[in-house]
Amino acid sequence: MDPGQVTGAHGEVSGLPAPVSAHVRDEKLPELRTYTVITEWSQSDLVRGSRLRYSQQWTLIADSNDHKSIRTVLPPGPCVPVSGELLSGLSPVQGLRAVIRETSGHQLLEIWDRHGLRKCLNLTALNKHGRVYDDAQFGCLSWSECENKLLYVAEKIKNTSIAALDGEHAFRKDRSVYCEDWGETLTNKSVPVVCVVNLQCGSVSVLQGVPLDVSPGQALWAPSSQSVFLVGWYHEPFRLGLRFCSNRRSALFKLDLNGNCECLSGDNLSVSCPRLSPDGSTLIYLQGRVLGPHNQCLSLQQLDLSSKRTSTLLDVVNKPQTGQCAGVYEALPPCCWSADSQRLVFSSARRNWKDLFMVDRRSNKVTSLCDSLSDLQAYGSWRLLTVQEDLMVVCCSSPNTPPTLRVGFLPSAGEAVTWQTLQPPVLTFDFHWSVLDVTPPPEEDNTHYPGLDFGAVLVKPSRPPNENKMPLVVFIHGGPHSQFPAEWNCTTAGLAKLGFAVLMVNYRGSTGFGQDSILSLIGRIGSQDVRDVQSAVVTALQRDTSLDPDRLAVIGGSHGGFLSCHLVGQYPEFYRACAARNPVINAATLLGTSDIVDWRYTSVGFPYSYDQIPTAEALAAMLEKSPITHAAQIKAPVLLMLGGRDRRVSPHQGLELYKALKSRASPVRLLWFPDDGHSLSRVDTQADCFLNTVLWLHQHL
Repeated sequence: MDPGQVTGAHGEVSGLPAPVSAHVRDEKLPELRTYTVITEWSQSDLVRGSRLRYSQQWTLIADSNDHKSIRTVLPPGPCVPVSGELLSGLSPVQGLRAVIRETSGHQLLEIWDRHGLRKCLNLTALNKHGRVYDDAQFGCLSWSECENKLLYVAEKIKNTSIAALDGEHAFRKDRSVYCEDWGETLTNKSVPVVCVVNLQCGSVSVLQGVPLDVSPGQALWAPSSQSVFLVGWYHEPFRLGLRFCSNRRSALFKLDLNGNCECLSGDNLSVSCPRLSPDGSTLIYLQGRVLGPHNQCLSLQQLDLSSKRTSTLLDVVNKPQTGQCAGVYEALPPCCWSADSQRLVFSSARRNWKDLFMVDRRSNKVTSLCDSLSDLQAYGSWRLLTVQEDLMVVCCSSPNTPPTLRVGFLPSAGEAVTWQTLQPPVLTFDFHWSVLDVTPPPEEDNTHYPGLDFGAVLVKPSRPPNENKMPLVVFIHGGPHSQFPAEWNCTTAGLAKLGFAVLMVNYRGSTGFGQDSILSLIGRIGSQDVRDVQSAVVTALQRDTSLDPDRLAVIGGSHGGFLSCHLVGQYPEFYRACAARNPVINAATLLGTSDIVDWRYTSVGFPYSYDQIPTAEALAAMLEKSPITHAAQIKAPVLLMLGGRDRRVSPHQGLELYKALKSRASPVRLLWFPDDGHSLSRVDTQADCFLNTVLWLHQHL
């Protein structure tokens, strides 16, 4: 296979844009009502080796009497680059746009109106705090109701007073002191503070009163703008990695501008995503367990601000019924309320799909908003970007249809949503995709959580090139508590474009199948999940005779890499090639190097506590469940791709397998990316990984 052909296929599928956020403004005129949909998009640029961001907007015209019926959609405006922006936010009334921008080593706060730049503050020069947080974990940019104040989170400024008083000796004494941070992708984020900008006088202040053992984030104004709601993550006795971990001890707080702080949620829980209702009466948030599986089914809580009573709006779903909501597994968008403050909209995993749901506070009834057969056949994934004035903006996709921007109004009782496409993808692809439901054989049923099944998504070229049977690439997601929904996936699309069939497996423990499925994997990694993937592969081969059972490969990253290496070790005659990104190879040696040390204990069935000291029993269990124990049986050629800055799974894990295979003269190749982390997400890294993976598979299949 020609490398140029591979690079061309990757460029075609990876360069397609995807919407990442949206905002809706509406305006009532005498005989009509207009909605302005403002969206932000992300697009990979292989020439620059970076991701570009741009904004685009549409104007929708509705009748004044029937404002939920779109009469006209005007052509969209031009795409406007916003790649220099860290954060941005529109004010609710005047439509002012706040932007935090980085330029020449300084962070600036800009306020834009319809006449241009109204105000600009150099936050770095004011020296009230360190760098502003722009991540999804802590970051925020919230306008007050009066639109005179802004709220955001930044790193606490380092105390230099001791160095100034005691001179050079004190500086030398303290400059090398270790400072904890929040782990993978949150490096250098250690002590966040909540900051308020007074736009009238141009001052910045750091709010006082946050408990000293808490790191604040996800802040938003409370009604009247005299206090703020925030989530605080407890960082004592030490910080555990937060990225992809919804199980960290945290609480919901209310902090007034005078420094008085009140905890609004229960103890020893995990909370996130506070969202205030349009009428200001109710705050909803997600709640989960502490420790245990690092990602799990969450409950949706509602706090009545007048009575301060909390109730459960949507509980954890242990074992979902067929066709029903399987629970909440991901963050809520910034705006998710209906205009009447009675309904919530969210998107979440449901078996092998990502679905869109509405829950009514009056009845607690949960309704799918894309439950028609035609909706599911067209798009396997529905992701809510925003809902404002009852207009939903969603990103839809499927394995053969790149991200598509659609809008629709919240329906009245008993009605279906009328969806309208604003931005179809530039390209669609001639792939065939289907969903497989897989039931484990009786001997592999989990006795503690019986009767669970799982699934997979099969994607293949509609017209395979010049062959009767297609090679099959088994693609395994990481986590393990995540999901491969039937959505657009650049790796899958690139492989299918080059003639490979791809099977994306959602083994037991994946999100979207209920909390019981997640818990069933605890203590059974390396066995239950391995057998599930193998069962899915065998099922696919039995059901589809166009797949070639003699040309099978397995790929995956993180826990997906762990399973890939397990499969070629436990089924050495079955697979012909393997490609693993940052795989877990030996959980025992990973124990002291991962930012989520708690998961290393939980995954093998041991309870975790912060003062845990490794025991021979725990280390033996970790070793016994690891792929390294099967290294001597591996026959398939193995390609390893490692990030030098990976803090979740040390790159020395992959090196351990590399040396074991090299010592046995087993075919192995290792790619080292010194500046990339666990997700290997840099644009140039992804291009290199795809090229090398395809050439490796082609060579050995």
